[in-house]
Amino acid sequence: MADVIQLLPDAIANQIAAGEVIQRPASLVKELLENAVDAGSKNIKLIVKDAGRTLVQVIDDGCGMSELDARMSFERHATSKIRTADDLFAIRTMGFRGEALASIASVARVEWRTRQHMAAMGTHVIMEASEIKTQEPCQTAPGTSIAVKNLFFNVPARRAFLKSDTVEFKHILTEFERIAIAHPDVFFSIHHNNNEIMHLPAGNLRQRLTNVFRSQLNQNLVPVNEETDVMRLSGFVGKPEYAKKTRGEQLFFVNGRFIKSPHLHHAVMTAYENVLPKESFPFYALFINIDPSNIDVNVHPTKQEIKFNDDRLVYNYLRVAVRHALGQYAVMPSLDFDQEVSFNVSYGGADRTRQDISNFGGSEPKRNSESGSNPFRDKPDRREQSNLQNWQSLYQGAGQPTDQTDADDNEPMDSSNKSVTIGSSLNEEDSQDETLHSALSQVRKAPYQIHAAYIVSQIKSGFLLIDQQAAHERILFEKYLNLLSERKSASQQQLFPTTVTLTPNDALLLRDLLSEIQILGFDIQEFGVNSFVVNGLPAELAGQQDEREMIETLLEQHKAGLALQTGVRESIARSIARSAAIKRGKLLSEPEMQGLIDQLFACELPYRSPFGRKCFTTYKLEDLEKQFDH
Repeated sequence: MADVIQLLPDAIANQIAAGEVIQRPASLVKELLENAVDAGSKNIKLIVKDAGRTLVQVIDDGCGMSELDARMSFERHATSKIRTADDLFAIRTMGFRGEALASIASVARVEWRTRQHMAAMGTHVIMEASEIKTQEPCQTAPGTSIAVKNLFFNVPARRAFLKSDTVEFKHILTEFERIAIAHPDVFFSIHHNNNEIMHLPAGNLRQRLTNVFRSQLNQNLVPVNEETDVMRLSGFVGKPEYAKKTRGEQLFFVNGRFIKSPHLHHAVMTAYENVLPKESFPFYALFINIDPSNIDVNVHPTKQEIKFNDDRLVYNYLRVAVRHALGQYAVMPSLDFDQEVSFNVSYGGADRTRQDISNFGGSEPKRNSESGSNPFRDKPDRREQSNLQNWQSLYQGAGQPTDQTDADDNEPMDSSNKSVTIGSSLNEEDSQDETLHSALSQVRKAPYQIHAAYIVSQIKSGFLLIDQQAAHERILFEKYLNLLSERKSASQQQLFPTTVTLTPNDALLLRDLLSEIQILGFDIQEFGVNSFVVNGLPAELAGQQDEREMIETLLEQHKAGLALQTGVRESIARSIARSAAIKRGKLLSEPEMQGLIDQLFACELPYRSPFGRKCFTTYKLEDLEKQFDH
């Protein structure tokens, strides 16, 4: 039998390695930027065309390379970072495997110019599919300029798996931001299709974080700085109120290298326990400096996974340090001894302006304290009048049934009874008690609100308990889906247009969604690279919150929708429904509650919100009666 095992050619071996190292243009950007940082560069420029499909070029002012090094750098496992196996446990550079350039050259066309600072001439190298086409002396600036063109030109199957330009460039921006944050003392810039996207001057970490993300991050940063004999922890965490509903701004760096670690993320989340809003993720950029002999970075070709000798020690140290920072800067929950707003506000329908349920943008009722009175020091007559109104709300539906059908469902009662007696000690001569007695006898079965979050509505078999936020989200979700399908537009113009500046990633996402959200009533125009002008908003959103906060919330919700792999239109409808829906703590009048109920049960799917939460639950009367049996 003939021998069947053979040695693969270098070109094929490099393409196999490229499948792990170079997965998309963002992987290419990561490897080239890390090489520029390792070269000691102080100025790094990234140029991208067509989201990296056509061109990815990195220009730096690092140490440069000699003619021989420029040629050897494209060989597989050729590296200047390590010499022996022991060096694997003392790595402080970004790269060390010697696979990146060889992998890149096997799946793209590479043009390379490099010169050492003391050399008179540089070297120009052109490679294509692992073959050297040209190597010659040239005039070039000190440092290195490497241009990678037509990525995956010889592997069409890999090129077909690339996503849209918007998605691929978003990944490129993410990798660029991570490396820029890890090295705040280095100047970085990124250009896409001849437009400068980010310009990051050298500075300190706080300045770099503010420039990369957004200016309002600065006042929400809490510094973390702890040091022991084993490790040093530094960086910043965000205040709890700055937390977001989606991931993306949680960064760990170990010896300057970005890593992903669910274990360490859990430690930070534990430190935020009881101070973070539900289902929210805090901002953090934390740097761990530790002896390289206590970690193993040789785990995966992407070098984003690290093993620690003592995971438990690092976990506990991180948790305690973050909690100490939050406590030191008084970022802790405060006890609220104020009376709940729902106890100070009358629900009388005649006392409130009747609004259509589709618009909850009106101002909330003011507390008694806002009008200059103290609810605990009111005069007796005012307190009794308030108690009367609360009793009326509490006993709604407790009076005589309004129809014979509902009466048959209750226990037999004397038809001569026309009212409900609260107690045998009532004084009929007391005008207050007579008013209460009369009100309870005439009360109708209207819905009422509890804890400013749930609506109770009586039905024949018992009662419904409705989650007002989930119900309104369902109503608005179906409304916006219909608008997107019918392509109708209704906008309320702003008296003074607002300019909103976003991060490059968010600006890229909003630019991709503009055509769809304008159908829903948004009037937003581009105004610069990462800025937009808000001229108009949907009627449901006008006046509810700040335009910047509204757009950022919409984008965060859309990112969550993308994570669930929903369609673009469905994701947008979900996002705006969450932004526009009434929230828990919002007091509603009787007409508003009744309108909400009517519109909920007019929906096609009234049972759950677009986010999967139950809109209502039913309680039977017999189940309620069992609660009082012994």
